[in-house]
Amino acid sequence: MLVPKNSVKFTKQDVADYYNQTFHQYQRWWKLDKDLSLHYGIWDENTRNFSEALKNTNRVIAEIASINAGERVLDAGCGVGGSAIYLAANHDARVSGVTLSEKQMQAAINNSFRFGVNQKTDFRLEDYTKTSFKSSDFDLVLGIESITTAFNKRSFAKEANRLLKVNGKLIIADYFKTSSKVEDPEGYLTKLSETWSMAPIESLDEYIPKFESEGFELIENHDYTKGVYPTVKRMYISYLLGAIPSIIFNVFNPKSGKFGKLNYKSGLYQYKAMQKGYWQYRILLFEKK
Repeated sequence: MLVPKNSVKFTKQDVADYYNQTFHQYQRWWKLDKDLSLHYGIWDENTRNFSEALKNTNRVIAEIASINAGERVLDAGCGVGGSAIYLAANHDARVSGVTLSEKQMQAAINNSFRFGVNQKTDFRLEDYTKTSFKSSDFDLVLGIESITTAFNKRSFAKEANRLLKVNGKLIIADYFKTSSKVEDPEGYLTKLSETWSMAPIESLDEYIPKFESEGFELIENHDYTKGVYPTVKRMYISYLLGAIPSIIFNVFNPKSGKFGKLNYKSGLYQYKAMQKGYWQYRILLFEKK
């Protein structure tokens, strides 16, 4: 019997709760204070460790975007500010970031001061499908592993189009089903989405037309599945080592929150789903027509 797509439609508060409840988990395992990133990271032949892989994501994004000094960038789903801080520090960009998580926003603000780019960055507690920024104000909009939480992708695409200047760029780095025909009978993708408070993961042929219908043209499509696979394995090993301690912790900490309790299982689901060939990692570059 096939497992249906997510029966749960997460609210914006659910997404905020997920990131607030798991903040300290990512702080420990992703070393947020040092690496400022919640991403998979991109590994290549020169990558020596996870920290370097995380930094590679920012480098790759900047290269694809061809960012120029002084350009205005919006990081939609900015986490603790890592990508914004990188672009401000290394490319002299002026970057705004939005997140639904109070803890992430405060961490991003603090990090911008720590790394000396507070004059070039600002962070707000806002929904990236309905921001307070004025129209045609940005050269680039980024959605790095964050647009998966949007159940209405067209709403985000419409807002990104409003915010961008003519010929402005939109870059999305995210998880996609390898095909619209993927059935996922074990329910790995469904369980992963529910564990991470995400919308159902879509295939490229389901996803891309939603952005094209809102005035975007796909310019580049990069496959980085092999580049994230070492982290996929790393997360699976963390699941194997951490499952029993997590279960024990949950027993003695019943108020830790539903997302905090279940987050460790994501390491299993994402690994099994990739082993089955159900999902891939892509970086898409769109241009506003």
